[in-house]
Amino acid sequence: MPDPGLALEVLALLAAVAFVAGFVDAIAGGGGLITVPALLIAGVPPVQAIATNKLQGTFGVLSSTAAFLRAGAIERRLVLPLAGAAFAGGMFGAVVATLAPVGLLRMIIPFILITIAIYMLLTPKFGDGDAKSRLSPLAFAGSVGVTIGLYDGVFGPGAGTFYLIGLILLCGFPLLKATAHTKLMNAASNLGALGFFLAAGHVLIIPGLAMGVAAAAGAWIGARTGLKHGARLIRPLVILVSLAMALRLLLDPAHPFAGAIRGTLGF
Repeated sequence: MPDPGLALEVLALLAAVAFVAGFVDAIAGGGGLITVPALLIAGVPPVQAIATNKLQGTFGVLSSTAAFLRAGAIERRLVLPLAGAAFAGGMFGAVVATLAPVGLLRMIIPFILITIAIYMLLTPKFGDGDAKSRLSPLAFAGSVGVTIGLYDGVFGPGAGTFYLIGLILLCGFPLLKATAHTKLMNAASNLGALGFFLAAGHVLIIPGLAMGVAAAAGAWIGARTGLKHGARLIRPLVILVSLAMALRLLLDPAHPFAGAIRGTLGF
């Protein structure tokens, strides 16, 4: 499908939004929470908005992954197994997206995100590096990593948070290390899904590239900020972004509880 005729000022605004999203995503995930609604507001059809978001988001997570790699926060021996598992999951997830129970995912994911936020809020030492390792990184990659990658290809919101929590709870990674390896896996599952969306012709190249360059700049700065401030910045941002994603999904008209929640909140 050809790119819609977006005016230059609209592309500039989308790029600015992508810069902010890239910064936030590099630290806490959830950048798509910002960029997908922006694309929809700009008049991009839903399928193209999701596919184009994979393109711009891939720039962002590759940029933050490079920053973490350069800083030595990612174990190089884990790059291929973790990235390979997430890539395979993301590609397969995009292929089967039309067959997946997206309605069920849309209903339950907000409550999982809220649970994660509450758990992190009530567990101040979560991710401080004292968690017991229950799986080796290779076992995690071949099981949980593939599964979350598949989810990222099928639906997406919260995938980075799920990688993060899994690496902490199952592999015993401290928060900053888990964040760095999450970016690696997020980049890989994004690339896997993006390959399918490009082949299917759903990606809008010009908006995706404009946003991608801005997202890469924001993600690089975000990763450096996360490295500098560590858990004291990452933890509250993960909690806030998880709650924001949950609220955004709960207020989506497609969510079965959206009407009741909007009425309760007076929207």
